[in-house]
Amino acid sequence: MNSNQITKYNDNVMEHFKSPRNVGEIDDENVSGFSITGDPECGDQLYLWIKVEKEKIVDIKFKLFGCPGAIATSSMMTVLAKGKSIKKAKKITDDDIINSLGGIPENKKHCSLLGVVALQNAIREYEIKKMSEIL
Repeated sequence: MNSNQITKYNDNVMEHFKSPRNVGEIDDENVSGFSITGDPECGDQLYLWIKVEKEKIVDIKFKLFGCPGAIATSSMMTVLAKGKSIKKAKKITDDDIINSLGGIPENKKHCSLLGVVALQNAIREYEIKKMSEIL
């Protein structure tokens, strides 16, 4: 991308950037799954916590060091995942996030993958913990 080009975000993306949903942390005794995920393409880093009860994501929090696109897409990912069963949350895609935001500039579409990967990793950690409790 040319440094003279300006990335234009729609109002919904800007709203999630300016007022991201579900920002924060879930304390260690209540966290069911955790992930630190980075995007080597741009240097963004996402920390994600989930709390699961009865196979449902009842709480989700994130902290992110990244661009407006990464913040907005991570915020929307948490909105889409919160209240969903683990089975449904596993099916959330980057396209779901982008569509829910009403689109995102082409050069920022990779940002939506960051949230999806972090969510999948946190769910995987939850499932591993759950299996180890059974064994």
